[in-house]
Amino acid sequence: MTRSDGSREAGEETGRYLVLLREDATASAMRTMTRVAGLNAASTADVSIADAPDAFRVADGLLLHDLGVAVVTAAPDQADALVAASAERGPLARIEPERVVRAYTAPTADRSPADAESLTWGLRALGVDDNTVTGAGIRVAVLDTGFATDHPDFTDRDVEARSFVSGEDAVDGHGHGTHCIGTACGPRSPGQGPGYGVAPGAEIYAGKVLGNAGTGTDGDILSGIQWAVSNGCAVVSLSLGAPTRPGDPHSETFETIARRALRRGTLIVAAAGNESDRAAGVIAPVSHPANCPSILSVGAVDAEGAIAGFSCGTVDPERAVDVVGPGVDVYSAWPLPDRYHTISGTSMATPHVAGVAALVAERHGARAWELWARLGQTARRLPLPSTDVGSGLVQAP
Repeated sequence: MTRSDGSREAGEETGRYLVLLREDATASAMRTMTRVAGLNAASTADVSIADAPDAFRVADGLLLHDLGVAVVTAAPDQADALVAASAERGPLARIEPERVVRAYTAPTADRSPADAESLTWGLRALGVDDNTVTGAGIRVAVLDTGFATDHPDFTDRDVEARSFVSGEDAVDGHGHGTHCIGTACGPRSPGQGPGYGVAPGAEIYAGKVLGNAGTGTDGDILSGIQWAVSNGCAVVSLSLGAPTRPGDPHSETFETIARRALRRGTLIVAAAGNESDRAAGVIAPVSHPANCPSILSVGAVDAEGAIAGFSCGTVDPERAVDVVGPGVDVYSAWPLPDRYHTISGTSMATPHVAGVAALVAERHGARAWELWARLGQTARRLPLPSTDVGSGLVQAP
């Protein structure tokens, strides 16, 4: 269902499919898709990833060759043929419907930060005060609604920006992406107001995988992940998702892609989701794709260290919240003319964690599973259930 603002419902199927290939079986998998379903996908081995949004105009889909997954448009009989082929344990490992995902933002007081503070409450809670590590030399990819490249706080920063949304450039027409990039990699000493960026020395890769209405698709996310992995990003930050229900399995495609990314040195960090209503006694399970075991799932706490009322929790043991970050009334960058904005969500907690991951990566040279382990081992334990906060509140090294 399409909303009045042009967005779609998160979790809704798009009509396209994710085709996971077995490793080292790309050529035979492409032949199998053609043979059993008559589908011909363009490959990023031959087509620039920059042209990914337009691939469906000239082919039935796009093969992301570095990750070993294809996104294809298929009729029901073609999809059935692919599913049957995957059951034969040939080069096709799994077929899944593609879903719509959305940016995760919750209602907020939208108040300005205290002028007396030099850093936001979130940075202080992470122990960024007087920290000399900046994330220098570490590439951080924030896959979201794009970036406001004209923001005055980033005039001296090198930003690689790329859109994977058909018909839209990388400029942030929503605001959510700029806010997340500001939190992860913005300045600690901006021209006005408090410092709000965890890793001001990190190299910024701004991938637009959500449109200006705040929604996108699994295929756009996977295109952004391939771009980040191929560019050597140590961290990928995903402040987005789709709701799940208790007992829902995680996406085996995203789980496999996350493991393959880890082997390439890239840790994926994702928002646990905002579907809970804790005041009403409702704790929703971790959302897609954060519910994958090999994706670091991030919940949100407020300035008092309490779990945010909207933050999803560990309902199913295999789909857990791993750590938490500051996620309530978070001040960060916003497209002009506003320049700054205060919003809430597990979306806001996630770039805090991604920024700390960049600091840890710089200080210890840690990547992938080691980086994950250090984030958990050094997190500040909270007097809250681990089902809500995992290992605790991440801390700067």
